[in-house]
Amino acid sequence: MLQGLDTKTNQIYGPVKEDLGQVEANLRDLGKSRDEHLLPHLTYLFERGGKGIRPAVTLLASRAYSKDSSKAIIMATAVELLHIATLIHDDTVDNSALRRGKETISNRWGQNVAILLGDYVFAASATFVCDTQNIRVIRRFSETIMDLSSGQLLEYFNSHSIEQNRKLYEERIYLKTASLFQTAAEAGAILGGAPEDVVQALTSYGYNIGMAFQIVDDILDVGGDAAEIGKPVGNDLLQGVLTLPTIKLLERYSEGNPIRELFANREEKGYLQKALDMIQGSTIIEECYAEAEGYCAKAQEAIAVLPEGPALDSLRILASYVTERRR
Repeated sequence: MLQGLDTKTNQIYGPVKEDLGQVEANLRDLGKSRDEHLLPHLTYLFERGGKGIRPAVTLLASRAYSKDSSKAIIMATAVELLHIATLIHDDTVDNSALRRGKETISNRWGQNVAILLGDYVFAASATFVCDTQNIRVIRRFSETIMDLSSGQLLEYFNSHSIEQNRKLYEERIYLKTASLFQTAAEAGAILGGAPEDVVQALTSYGYNIGMAFQIVDDILDVGGDAAEIGKPVGNDLLQGVLTLPTIKLLERYSEGNPIRELFANREEKGYLQKALDMIQGSTIIEECYAEAEGYCAKAQEAIAVLPEGPALDSLRILASYVTERRR
């Protein structure tokens, strides 16, 4: 989870590096005791890595008011497991071959194994969150599972529809991405004993960086490099999903738009490249980054009420890092 970090990400994780190490240990231990037949699959799953931003948000939010991170570590593990479970299911639904540059579970072992393994990891996340023994946190976590599933269904029901609009996009990325960031921050604050105004501030922080995070993901999908993002460029469009950059392209060119042609002729990949070229040759990517930066600015404003300290410093750095990351 902490592989290949640059200077800025090291600064983000600094106050919670040891706690994140315990989260990693919890992931490695999953399945070893009674489910040894799953160990090869789980080992492969957790070895694929990731930057662990969501569990770091939980731990940093908790550290803002408390030095006792025991329950926050449990919650951070639950948050990361929930995130991993959604990735397994998303990759299966999307028929994705790669994730972070490595073969997906569904591509390696088949869709049946992927669905069942995703269910297992979902259930494991729930056992961890129950160990926090905080009803408010448990309820919010359950609501987040509903949000994530609802967001995936919203995406599926609207795929290849040219009528996908900005409002629908914002609702979808809240459900699929920002809801978990929001819960990660909110739960960390609650488990850290923060006063209610700080809990609400960190909830707002999580929402805003989550929205920005997904916008940047969507920018990279049309303007990044396949080797950097770990999946084919333009994959969302191939799946029939409109994102902020592609919505902007449709708004700008209502007639003769290659996206309309792509959705009408899904096997003709030339339309995909034309759409990507038009986006990359315009100001759309810069405009999308500006919108992501707007969310990050709101996140910075939200945490102004937190006490000064290493946790606040890291949360501030994270809010600026979101629009700088490459994958």
